[in-house]
Amino acid sequence: MKGWMGKIKVLFLMGLVSLVLSACGKENLTALDPKGYGAEKSFDLIILPTVIMSFVLLIVMVLLTVALIKFRKKKGREDFIPKQVEGNHTLETVWTVIPILLLIIIAVPTVMYEFNLADEADAADSLNVEVTGNQYWWHFNYEGLDIQTSQDVYIPVGEKVYFNMLSSDVIHSFWVPTLAGKLDVNPENVNTFYIEAYEEGVYWGKCAEFCGPSHSLMDFKVVVVSQEEFDQWVADMQNFDPETVELDSEVAVEGRELFDQYNCMACHAIGSSPVAVGPNLTNFADRTKLAGVEEMTKDKLVEWIVNPELIKPGNKMTGAYPKINEEDAAKIAEYLMQLSPSEITIENADGGLK
Repeated sequence: MKGWMGKIKVLFLMGLVSLVLSACGKENLTALDPKGYGAEKSFDLIILPTVIMSFVLLIVMVLLTVALIKFRKKKGREDFIPKQVEGNHTLETVWTVIPILLLIIIAVPTVMYEFNLADEADAADSLNVEVTGNQYWWHFNYEGLDIQTSQDVYIPVGEKVYFNMLSSDVIHSFWVPTLAGKLDVNPENVNTFYIEAYEEGVYWGKCAEFCGPSHSLMDFKVVVVSQEEFDQWVADMQNFDPETVELDSEVAVEGRELFDQYNCMACHAIGSSPVAVGPNLTNFADRTKLAGVEEMTKDKLVEWIVNPELIKPGNKMTGAYPKINEEDAAKIAEYLMQLSPSEITIENADGGLK
């Protein structure tokens, strides 16, 4: 009895831990609340095998229960041996064919959806975005629009947007669970899929392939807006000239001078320049997260400029520029916090964070 109680306690504890762990995570990183075509199809592929396996489990449990009751050891029949079915051709055929059929039922829609989501038939008539995965940030180039940006990608609702992905270093994986499935971002070949968002809002994405010490910090956002708002955002980004930005303080003016003095533009572009050694800063002030993970505050930005290694270990910015003291860093931060070319931002995107 003691042994049985111990096993029951262990099973109960494991079940409790599993229940608690299943609730861990972030509500804005879930594939169970699809808001896009790709995510919807992925969700369907979650439901299909779940239903099938639940049915199989139910049948097995019923048969097991019947066997336990019908063929249990009974008083006076201790030596009774039930009829053996070993080598029964009918049974062997049944429990071989059924799993094959179940696998086919699961495999057919899976393969269909895979080819469907990779279909590029409409790419020529759709918005195309070149995605470059870097340790540990994302760069976005809007093909034909002369727009470069990083970390946050803006797209119109209800339209197919094709993402053509390539890595500049190691293998990454582009994943926006609420809008689409995962796709590897390789250094040697371009992988393409499209996102078609159903609702406006801000959707979180992550790198889903281990790529180094700060892999878990390689976050980004997909900002879905109306077609009118997207057109306005495009116009604002195209017309933005960093040289004519009206800065509201002397500190910010000094910050712009220091930004040039420290040669920050050697790695960071402002505007449509294709320079992408480091993240594009055109709409830096419109972002709600610093380096993809920290709250966008001036204090955090100063900390990042002085020592980025504290926030993102292994990043390529560390040691790539002359040491900057906190006073100069604060002035540069004041300048960067005013780079906001458009009123179409994450904060006013309809629907909020997803």
